[in-house]
Amino acid sequence: MKKQTKRYKQNIYFEEDSNDNFSFIAGYTDGGAPYGMTWEEIIPQDLRFRAALKKDAEKAAELIHIAIAYIAEKLTGQTKNENIRETLAHFFREENNRLSYKNTIVADILGEAAGIVITYPGEAASRLDEPILKRLRKKRQNEEIFLDKEADEGDFYVDTLCVADRFRGNGIGSKLLKEAEKTALQKGYSRLSLNVAQDNPHAKKVYERIGYRKDKVIEINEHPYDYMVKIL
Repeated sequence: MKKQTKRYKQNIYFEEDSNDNFSFIAGYTDGGAPYGMTWEEIIPQDLRFRAALKKDAEKAAELIHIAIAYIAEKLTGQTKNENIRETLAHFFREENNRLSYKNTIVADILGEAAGIVITYPGEAASRLDEPILKRLRKKRQNEEIFLDKEADEGDFYVDTLCVADRFRGNGIGSKLLKEAEKTALQKGYSRLSLNVAQDNPHAKKVYERIGYRKDKVIEINEHPYDYMVKIL
């Protein structure tokens, strides 16, 4: 009971007086500099991983949009950020599509979604794309619209990985990928795969450092991506 009370109080502080560097600003020096509890102190204590919930939709939509950028326009048929995120949130709340909360693990810090990873079997990709395609074709009034194939059958595919700006630099992304690996093994998969844009060499180096290797080049939304695989 005491632990719950402590967490509740931390959440109040967290919401009312925090910024990108501090989870709780206790006060300010005479020079105006904040002091208090930093994210580096809070994260090791309070980071946990959980299955996503429908109520995570708005934050998840924001993170998905950041992660997939212009691909979000293709998937939603929208161009304005608010409309893109509204549609992504709709997909997230549904159960049978690639961006569903059912496929999502959340990195949770004091009740906030600090990051997400979305995964599913490669052979399920076409089925999971159907609800998105159906909505997109109806909106565009074009039955010839298709989505690019992103995942190979037999792979457990990392569709989306994103950590919120203020939580970056604390290894949360790598930990989310570890959670994805656990899920893959639990489901009987020995290959984990993901795509990284060729104009994002920094991300590619990060993936290589944790064991991913380039398998081939594919095209997504008319852009080249390195299809990377890790053998578990």
